[in-house]
Amino acid sequence: MQTWKTLARRTILNYSKFLVVEEHTVELPNGRIIDDWPWVITPDYINVTAVTEEGLFLCFRQTKYAVDGISLAVVGGYLEPGEDALAAAKRELREETGYEASTWLALGRFPVDGNRGVGVAYPFLATGARRVAEIDADDLEEQELLLLSRAEIESALDAGEFKQLPWAAAVALALRQMK
Repeated sequence: MQTWKTLARRTILNYSKFLVVEEHTVELPNGRIIDDWPWVITPDYINVTAVTEEGLFLCFRQTKYAVDGISLAVVGGYLEPGEDALAAAKRELREETGYEASTWLALGRFPVDGNRGVGVAYPFLATGARRVAEIDADDLEEQELLLLSRAEIESALDAGEFKQLPWAAAVALALRQMK
């Protein structure tokens, strides 16, 4: 199999550092040219499933603008320009929860939309987490930090309480590693 080739790109919306929309001219492997392929650029981001030294899972009960009702969520945030994904994960864990973890496992690198861009997701499992500071988050959402047992987080995952796919995927990948 061969990949598609980008022949040209044109910015059609440069809204902010959080959203750029381009129109690409692409060539398919069979030689067909598509002149108006939409491409969305958003920052890459991390999600962290963090487990304390006592074996409790850190997560939030919170709201999000595009999610109906209240959802459970794991730690997450955008990478700063030039920032490594692991460094971003460690920074976000400390900012959002006041915790640091002794052991980190990268759970993959996943393009959010294989045809339209929309950034790359980097989920992590952080274990041996312990509280070292006060929360210093600048999140717009109202959120409550929770400590859940493994049974509680598995039940929440099964019940669909993690209402965004990246959160559910990060938890599921982490639980799979923890057998």
